[in-house]
Amino acid sequence: MASCNILCSVKPQIDSFKKSCFSQSWSSRPHGSSYFNNNFQFRRSSFVIVKASDSKTSKKQVEITYNPEEKFNKLADEVDMEAGLSRLTLFSPCKINVFLRITSKRDDGYHDLASLFHVISLGDKIKFSLSPSKSKDRLSTNVAGVPLDESNLIIKALNLYRKKTGTDNYFWIHLDKKVPTGAGLGGGSSNAATTLWAANQFSGCVATEKELQEWSGEIGSDIPFFFSHGAAYCTGRGEVVQDIPSPIPFDIPMVLIKPQQACSTAEVYKRFQLDLSSKVDPLSLLEKISTSGISQDVCVNDLEPPAFEVLPSLKRLKQRVIAAGRGQYDAVFMSGSGSTIVGVGSPDPPQFVYDDEEYKDVFLSEASFITRPANEWYVEPVSGSNIGDQPEFSTSFDMSQGSEEPVN
Repeated sequence: MASCNILCSVKPQIDSFKKSCFSQSWSSRPHGSSYFNNNFQFRRSSFVIVKASDSKTSKKQVEITYNPEEKFNKLADEVDMEAGLSRLTLFSPCKINVFLRITSKRDDGYHDLASLFHVISLGDKIKFSLSPSKSKDRLSTNVAGVPLDESNLIIKALNLYRKKTGTDNYFWIHLDKKVPTGAGLGGGSSNAATTLWAANQFSGCVATEKELQEWSGEIGSDIPFFFSHGAAYCTGRGEVVQDIPSPIPFDIPMVLIKPQQACSTAEVYKRFQLDLSSKVDPLSLLEKISTSGISQDVCVNDLEPPAFEVLPSLKRLKQRVIAAGRGQYDAVFMSGSGSTIVGVGSPDPPQFVYDDEEYKDVFLSEASFITRPANEWYVEPVSGSNIGDQPEFSTSFDMSQGSEEPVN
């Protein structure tokens, strides 16, 4: 009678493994599909070995190895034989709003803003591979709950690029997500901009950066910013981007603290009262930062009061960070519409974040300001890292989940 042993190359990370995985011919399964049920979780280096031996003779042994990334790369190699550039991995950094003034309400219901946007070193990685398909993109991610259908900004960006250029490239895309959603860090907008840049590389750069920037405003207000060199004074809904030299030294560290709760951008704007907002001239804030650096008085965010109404615990978190910091931070403020609190001047969070049960599930990351050279995309600094252990997530190829809205 044959015996069967299942071994794993790393510490146990498999919730369940059904025998039915091997009940079908492997060659009959569609390319890119998952052979495991939704509870099967793995890291990229994981593989499963199944050994079968005859207990009487011990003469025969069959070994089957399944490595998800190896299979993905093998399929991509097949595409390599018929194409030039076929695979590309890009860094997709997020941003913070060093200051954010809301200057007026528009007739179309949106608000005009004036803000210093700056790219920072925290970001996602996106792996693009040309697909043999000429009808559908396939998106996967390491994070549960991220939509994988056409509501995702990555897929929207690819559809937009094909519409504008008439190209017909379709892709397999894997999003290795580190930027939390609902954080006010523009993670989704950055993903869209990075995707447009990638699609243009695969097509031989048929579009200019300026065209990519202009097109991107059709699917999100924050996306055009990422086609700046990393620092920009943004007005309008955020889509009017004035590229500026970075007014902030790159060696200034920061810490990002985001509670599990997210702020609804729509709800924050709904509670915003223009007559109660700051009256300081945003250009004077930009001038002061350029000449004197970051300080608490220049890091104005008009969306903090309504965001603190939506999420009172966020106001308490900011106050506690300021009090516990005892001067270690040059400024503490909320980015975008929340819910990330930024402490500029130190990469270290205050001790209470580790000690208090209330903050056991907060997202923590150190970061720094970065830019990009002309005609090149952003590159992740070697020193950029998250603080502590971040949660592990399962990989999914499901295309039928809900939508992802751009983060303001």
